[in-house]
Parts: sequence; C-alpha cells; structure tokens
Amino acid sequence: MLDAPPVDRLAANDRQTAVHTAVSHTRDPQRAANELAAALRHPQLGFVLFFVSAEYALSPLGEALESAFAGVPISGCTTAGEITSEGYDRGCIVAVGFDARHFGVGVALIDKLDGFDLVRAQRVTDGLLAASRRQAPPGGDHFALTLLDGLSSCEEQVLATLDAALGSIPSFGGSAGDDNRLAHTHVYSNGRFHDQAAVVVMFTTCLPFEVFTTHHLRPRGEKLVVTQADRQRRRVIELNAAPAADEYARLVGCPRVALGDAVFARYPLAVRIGDAFYVRSIQRVNDDGSLSFYCAVENGIVLTAMTPAPILPDLEAVFDDLSARLGEPELIIGLDCFLRRLEIEALDGLEAASSLLRRQRVIGFNTYGEQHHGMHINQTFTGVVLGRPGSG
Repeated sequence: MLDAPPVDRLAANDRQTAVHTAVSHTRDPQRAANELAAALRHPQLGFVLFFVSAEYALSPLGEALESAFAGVPISGCTTAGEITSEGYDRGCIVAVGFDARHFGVGVALIDKLDGFDLVRAQRVTDGLLAASRRQAPPGGDHFALTLLDGLSSCEEQVLATLDAALGSIPSFGGSAGDDNRLAHTHVYSNGRFHDQAAVVVMFTTCLPFEVFTTHHLRPRGEKLVVTQADRQRRRVIELNAAPAADEYARLVGCPRVALGDAVFARYPLAVRIGDAFYVRSIQRVNDDGSLSFYCAVENGIVLTAMTPAPILPDLEAVFDDLSARLGEPELIIGLDCFLRRLEIEALDGLEAASSLLRRQRVIGFNTYGEQHHGMHINQTFTGVVLGRPGSG
C-alpha cells in the first residue's frame, strides 16, 4: 500500500484546482517523465495517474517516472490509444495529478491474479480504505479504479471477487492495451511495469462524483447459441452447431476472410442479463475457424446480435445528463473501448469525437475491455465524472 504525502490543508483559501493534467509526446523516457513532472508537481500533489502508449521503452520509462515523481505515488497502464486534453491521440503519455487537499488515495498491486480469493480481496480493500482515509478531507466518499493486464484472461474472476469485497463502493476500470498488437500489456506500480497483474486505486474525496457506463449498441432479432466453447481460452468453437467463424460471417453478411476488427466493431454480440445487454466483443478469427473473445464465454450462453446507433449522440447525451446532476465537470476519467475508436475512425468522426471529449474535460485511454461494478464488459465508454470543488 502507498499513502499520499502529508499536506497542509490550510495552504490556499481561494478556489483550488483539484486536478491538473499533462501530456508528453517525447519518446525519450527521461525527458517525457521530466515534462510531466514539470507540469504536475506542486507542494500539494498527492497522486499521479497516467496512461501510456506501448510504443515507449517501458523499463527505462518506469525508472524515469519513479525518479521524476519521487515521494508521490504513481500508477498507470499501457494503452490502445490515449485521450488527452485535445481528444484522441496516439503514441504519447497522458497523466493526471490529484491535489491531496481534495483526494485521499490508496494504491494496491495484485501481482498474482490466479487464485485471487475473497480473503485477499477483503484484505486489499481494507488496506486501500485505511490508506485513502488517512489522507482524505473529512466527510469524503469513496470510489475505486482497477487497471488490469488486458491479456491476462483473469478479469472476470478478479473483478467479481473484488466487487464482493468493495460492497457498495462504486468501481470502474479498464484493461490495459498495447496499440492493437495483442501481444504484451502492462500495469504500473511500485516503480515498474507488470504483466499478469492489476492495480487497484481507492479515491476518497468530498468532490461530487459519479461512476457511469454507456454503449450505443441496440439488440437485433438474431440469436446465436454457443454450442462448443473453450472457457479457459475465451474461445468459441461452434455457434448454432456450426463452425463459429462461418456462422458469425453468415450473420453479418460477409465472407469469412473479410472478418476483422472493423467488422467486429460494427457487428458485436451481447449477453442479456435482465433488461441489460453486455457486449462480448470478438478479438480474432483463429485458423481452425473458432473465434476468440475479449470476455468470458461458455457453453450454452445465448448471444444476441447487436447493431450500432449513432455513437457520438449517445455519448453526448450521457455527458449532458451527468452535467445536469453534477454541474460542469472538473475532470472525466474516460475508459473507451478501442473498438469504439475504430468505429469512429471508420466513420471519419475522429475530429468530432475529439472535440466532444475536449469540451467535457476527458482524460483517459482506449482499452481492451472495461469494468463497471465488478462486470467485465466491452465496447463501452466507462468512467467517473468529478464535479468541481464547492459544487456538491
């Protein structure tokens, strides 16, 4: 566990900026870390959260960040694209500095995801709450952020267990990416990058906030039954008793050889739980005709074909609704599925999307999966909106 450094809570009487943001496009690790530190460091800095392109040399970057922010806890992960103060970006590192007068923060690294049980989850949660409360202003409420190795295949188990320990504390998060290579994804804690690991950050704050999620996908009439699956490898071998890739290609009306990220983004599948649909995005077609997914799949589940509604009007409506309740945001930490970004790019909507994200003060990254209250989901925009000091 890491605590934020002590802080003089009487240091400022005027309106304080609760968060600061910074971005560096410099590829030299030391220069990039120094640029972020120059923009973010101040006497009341309590915690730094960052999202970085996997194109960086991660080992020297980890050391440089630890040195540049010595004494300040810092956590983050690799991405499939970044969201900066200017909107969508690539090949950079974006960071948020949290003022300790407004946030108490506790950080924990889960470095052994296999076998993560409720006893460990409760111990982690208790430690996080104790650490964040020690530094928080009195009367604050809590929310939790989880960053996971996006290729660990352990998200469901870890998140469900952690959610049971968190109880009523709202939580969200994202799976780390690697610029769509699907090879190596990492989270950062304790001065270095880790794979097969997760970072959990507990925030305690008096600022108004709300954890949210949205997607723009609507159900169609067609259903696909998983008739053979390899649950451990998240692989569907048969749909409707036919080779999975062939049956999916038939559903979307394209040849199997044309299946790829662009098709998967436009024609996702979802599991219905109650009245809600939770997307199960396809990762790739395998040589044997099976389909690998980003979320857990198992024999007997029924997948509903989904079709996209206009993506930006849906997101703008969510932002408007949040602003109506919380006022103008101080910051939105936004975790946006990389398949949504591919869809926006395919529709030539990147400039309009970036303008919307910029107006709403969104900082975040494109993920290999999102998390909302213990659920591992795909093709959503999930995050937390932070209201301004004094607006609650």
